[in-house]
Amino acid sequence: MAESSIKQEQSKNAGNENFPVGRVVRKELRPLVAAYYAAARAADDIADSPFLSPQEKNDRLELARQTFLKQDNEAGFSEAAVLGRLFRQERLDASLYLDLLEAFRRDALNAPLQIWAQLTDYCTYSAVPVGRFMLAIHDESPSTYLPAAALCTVLQIVNHLQDMKSDAVNLRRSYLPDDLLEKYGVYRRDVCLDKETPGLTALKLDICGRCRGLLKDALVLPALIKDRRLRAETGIIFSLTNSMLKKIEESDVLRRHVKLSRRDWLRAFGHGLRTMWLPRRKFRTK
Repeated sequence: MAESSIKQEQSKNAGNENFPVGRVVRKELRPLVAAYYAAARAADDIADSPFLSPQEKNDRLELARQTFLKQDNEAGFSEAAVLGRLFRQERLDASLYLDLLEAFRRDALNAPLQIWAQLTDYCTYSAVPVGRFMLAIHDESPSTYLPAAALCTVLQIVNHLQDMKSDAVNLRRSYLPDDLLEKYGVYRRDVCLDKETPGLTALKLDICGRCRGLLKDALVLPALIKDRRLRAETGIIFSLTNSMLKKIEESDVLRRHVKLSRRDWLRAFGHGLRTMWLPRRKFRTK
């Protein structure tokens, strides 16, 4: 497909996202962050396209990979081409983008997840590279990578819980592992109902509890980040994540789409400012 056709299929943008990744970084880094986001979004839109077969999706994601690596200069995937040039210029690890393509390839296949570990492994490709990218462009210590991975995994799973119904209805996709479905007596079709079944509610709360455990593993992250703006962004994301988890725990996500309020955002930005100047502040997960 030509580049113009690919763009016509795109339906998501930064304004649809829950979390402000890269919005408060230093000015000189913003073009690189924007290019990374654009290349990721273009590939994500391919994986989510309702008009393409799994094989067509895989072929186009391979095109993105080749263009990014400059193996095919005439591919026409401009977002990946721009990002590839910037990565080579900044000497960034190519896996920070290629891992995302692997996650999108898995989305294109729509293979069910059998156990919880497969979900967290998926997050290792779909979300963790974004955190590593942000840390890498700020020259942060590798000691930040593990707590950042925990935080990014939670962000991804929160999005899955928030969108479980729309993913099932529109994409025929589910990120709920079979082992948890069996544990709580939930069928995959239950996420398409008008309200949560008792089993689905219990499953949802189980996953939220696991996410809160991961957040505890991430608490040390702000204290390890040197860059003040990135530290502030991390504080904002912690606050928004806690707000979203609480909303998901207390709401029926099948009845209405859970989203952050203006008050949540204002509280989060205040928290981010405090985090900027209090790097060793302890964060609460409830």
